[in-house]
Amino acid sequence: MAFNSLILRKISLNREMRRWILIQAGIILSCMVFGQADMKLTRDDYIVTFANLAMREMVRVGIPASITLAQGCLESDNGNSRLAVKGNNHFGIKCHDWKGRTIHEDDDAWRECFRSYPSAYESYMDHSEFLAGRSRYADLFQLEPDDYRGWAHGLKKAGYATSPQYAKELIRIIEENDLHRYDELVIAGLFEPGEEGPLLAREDGQKEAATASVVPGGYATSRPILVNNRIEYIVVRPGDTPESLRDELDLYKNEIFKYNNLPPDAELEPGQIIYLQPKRRRAQRGHDIHVVREGETLEEISQIYGVKVKHLCRMNLLAEGAQPVAGEELYLRKKKEEIIQDKLPGETPREEQAEMRFRFEGF
Repeated sequence: MAFNSLILRKISLNREMRRWILIQAGIILSCMVFGQADMKLTRDDYIVTFANLAMREMVRVGIPASITLAQGCLESDNGNSRLAVKGNNHFGIKCHDWKGRTIHEDDDAWRECFRSYPSAYESYMDHSEFLAGRSRYADLFQLEPDDYRGWAHGLKKAGYATSPQYAKELIRIIEENDLHRYDELVIAGLFEPGEEGPLLAREDGQKEAATASVVPGGYATSRPILVNNRIEYIVVRPGDTPESLRDELDLYKNEIFKYNNLPPDAELEPGQIIYLQPKRRRAQRGHDIHVVREGETLEEISQIYGVKVKHLCRMNLLAEGAQPVAGEELYLRKKKEEIIQDKLPGETPREEQAEMRFRFEGF
């Protein structure tokens, strides 16, 4: 089905669905801190907890949120597996060329090496980048954004899992839990991945803020205007160029290049984030630390969090033009020297406390 026709599709959200989207992820995962051995997440718990994150990744990279959630449910046993609990690995991704922390688990062989993450948030991001960065999955990104069946069979064909029933299991989870509705929210532009929460469809067809968020506007375009770190942005579609976006959105000549760290000859890729406003001095609350991945640049990290490169350099005592190394922890809200000064004998520095909360909340 064509993308434009999907935007016009009428989406019916019942009260239970609304409740699922609005529940904050920290409520469930914070409970895991107290009595982890005595408590197991249900599938509903898992979906409630990570639906927003799956939709954010659909906007950022293009993987259907339904597929991401179904894989998370299946691979992590609804967040209860040892890999998920001890290593924040929700997708069973093995080490391969990984340079970060690791965790070992018996799988196809004894004590295989798996990736370990500081938070579930980073596991979800790495899952997106793992699929987007490997040629054997490239054909999946040519599918229609609501073709979860095509994605399920494509993942199995590309060798993501060895189980012969893998595609059927993903499809069953999606259809039993109506996970395709999350895809529809993103496709229809009814999801705002900002810190205030998503925008939902009211019965009269207008947008209703989940909390006190402001609906962005002022652009003469029918495409969704999204929000990250209180900065408006759009997601690149096939055929978009800096010049076509400038004309469509009525921007000044160099704004797209300036706001997105793009060279003058930049070619845009479908799914790429393009900010329409200047980035900010620091990340939004809850995003305190980023662990650098292999090959990741400051410019890429700047796009993820909506923070200017020069401020990332200042906060992390990096010289202009320098790049971080894989495994390095970048501070996103506070200068590194201030964090050191915060630490007193016998106390945990405030930034480490924030990171602990960040890990347990999954964001």
